[in-house]
Amino acid sequence: MGLSAEQLKASLDALAAIEPVFAEAIARAGYPEPRIRDRGYETLLRTIVGQQVSVAAANSMWTKLEAALGNTSDPQKLLDASDEQLRAAGLSRQKSGYARSLAGLVASGELNLEHLPEDDEEAIAALTQIKGIGRWSAEIYLLFAEGRPDIWPAGDQAVMREVGTLLGLPERPDEKQTRELAEKWRPHRGAAAIFAWHHYKMVAI
Repeated sequence: MGLSAEQLKASLDALAAIEPVFAEAIARAGYPEPRIRDRGYETLLRTIVGQQVSVAAANSMWTKLEAALGNTSDPQKLLDASDEQLRAAGLSRQKSGYARSLAGLVASGELNLEHLPEDDEEAIAALTQIKGIGRWSAEIYLLFAEGRPDIWPAGDQAVMREVGTLLGLPERPDEKQTRELAEKWRPHRGAAAIFAWHHYKMVAI
């Protein structure tokens, strides 16, 4: 499970001691709510289904997929489904390929989502074996489903923007700069990312 409210608060308080701008931003925006997802195959399958479509479209596809498979938590059900069944559920040919890649890796035991490597980079490498799961999706899974405290999705557009805003930079930093700027925030970068999304939303309102 993801980082709890207590873990987020403790990490953000630690960040505020390291980087005073966090204290000012927390006073302005408050502490974020936890972002928690279930660990496992089904969460990653939902990630694939939801890529590049609206929330409403993703929910509609998921409902159809549940009806087609009967059990979306069993990767063998997806492997046994025909291309026509997946297409009828709204999955494009590309998404069907991604879903089958995930299901195949899990069903074969090649990818064990209950025992991913403890090292974050090794865990990201294991997850990005799945077609359609890039570094960002792997990082989000590890942060929201496993609650790894130091995951830092530096390539996320909102994270880059908010790092620049919080630090008062004249221009938005790129991914490399965002990664470098957060080095001193270890081992609390996961909370920093969740706060960045929270601050982005609060400022945008």
